[in-house]
Amino acid sequence: MMTGTRSPTTVSAIAWAGALVFAGAMGWFLYCYAIRFGDVAPAGPVLTPVLANTALFSVFALHHSLLARTRAKAVVRRYAPAELERSLYTWVASLLFIGVCAVWLPVPGILYRLDGGWALAGYAVQAAGLVLTVKSAAAVDALDLAGVRPVLTAAHGAEPRHVPLETGGLYAFVRHPLYFAWVLLVFGAPVMTATRATFAAASTAYLALAIPWEERSLIDLFGEQYEEYRRQVRWRMIPGIY
Repeated sequence: MMTGTRSPTTVSAIAWAGALVFAGAMGWFLYCYAIRFGDVAPAGPVLTPVLANTALFSVFALHHSLLARTRAKAVVRRYAPAELERSLYTWVASLLFIGVCAVWLPVPGILYRLDGGWALAGYAVQAAGLVLTVKSAAAVDALDLAGVRPVLTAAHGAEPRHVPLETGGLYAFVRHPLYFAWVLLVFGAPVMTATRATFAAASTAYLALAIPWEERSLIDLFGEQYEEYRRQVRWRMIPGIY
């Protein structure tokens, strides 16, 4: 068993390295979406790469449901310090996401291309998505999302604690503003190639399906406080739609 056998320095290094991998995964995605997925693939079969990409993203999505299960968490805690649980999840998710972007198959065709002022509007939507991502992550503690905060807390001898429930600001607009920001980012592209569209649709569907799982955990964590928040903020991810 690894629990208790890792030095604080080693645990801290693993957590910070995981945060760097997480940041690298986001950077790699931005590069792939902006450059690689922006190329219009030559004519050819469409259904085959669409199905293959969907299956690929489903494998990535599987880690969320598996690692969120109580039994899986118990296994992680058996072999690693409790404060590394979030970091290990970040490691797995980041590496899988890097792999998904790396092997994503080009899909022939282009849905639309915006020009002039409409193109500028599309870029503005994407910029808004990036800004909202930063603001939403800051509101709930980016270091906690990256798996570093639990390690820092344990290093100072403090009891583990969860981030307080955020209900103001962007979180008074939709319950999952990070996911709303993602929608703006992936669907705001002025040039929507079929490759981008497939990625946007698959990733957004994953987020939409993951929300009920995530909210079950939040209800377990915050109880009636989260139930009241759900009653006050109706929309989960996209105002007026979902």
